[in-house]
Amino acid sequence: MDANTPDVPAAPVYLLSPEQIAGPYFRNPKLIRRNISEGAEGVPLVLRLTIVDAMTGEPVPDALVDIWHCNARGAYSGWSKINPDVEVDTGDIGAVPRTDDDTYLRGGQFTDKSGIVRFTTIYPGFYAGRALHIHVAVRITAGNNYLQERHVAWVGQLYLPEVASRSVLGSRPYSGRSVPALTNAQDYFYSTMGGEKSTLSVHTLGRDSTGDGYFGQMTIGIDTFAVSTQIKPEDFDKYTV
Repeated sequence: MDANTPDVPAAPVYLLSPEQIAGPYFRNPKLIRRNISEGAEGVPLVLRLTIVDAMTGEPVPDALVDIWHCNARGAYSGWSKINPDVEVDTGDIGAVPRTDDDTYLRGGQFTDKSGIVRFTTIYPGFYAGRALHIHVAVRITAGNNYLQERHVAWVGQLYLPEVASRSVLGSRPYSGRSVPALTNAQDYFYSTMGGEKSTLSVHTLGRDSTGDGYFGQMTIGIDTFAVSTQIKPEDFDKYTV
């Protein structure tokens, strides 16, 4: 390079967030709401997710972000009668028959102009064979039929820091289970699908106590032109979804 040529700063690098399986408890309830708790008992959790275009680093507005997770005892709405203390031997969408039409701890929000969505929920519990986690799917919407949109660009799972989880699992709504929660490191999907890059930054909402709950946040980098292999368009035709 010529000594008189000014240095050109390198283009910033934005990383794709790792995808993880959607699991057997994915549904498409078409619930647009910030508060997904439906009165479920548990430690409050306020969640803020920022969706960015991994190719440009720019925020992604108007994306539909769905989250779903189990309650304090490990049960998912729609599958409330499945025993969470017994491992399910499949992770495929539609593989486990639904038991009910409950919708607690599920819902979606559209990202604002800064690519941000916010949810009010509870700290998730766990079910046999898994660490604590929250499922996320991001759809890039088009036109007025956004609730019919089947183009899922990104699917992931968000994990919780061990210190916070130990405190939560010791509280009354979560305790007294017949099986232990796996640590993040023991969880197969955390270990093999980039879980260390999918762990929420979490802090307490109250200054001196965990009683007020937690605030968790993460930035998720997606390819807005991608079509996820974890939730395919034909999955929306399965009766459990």
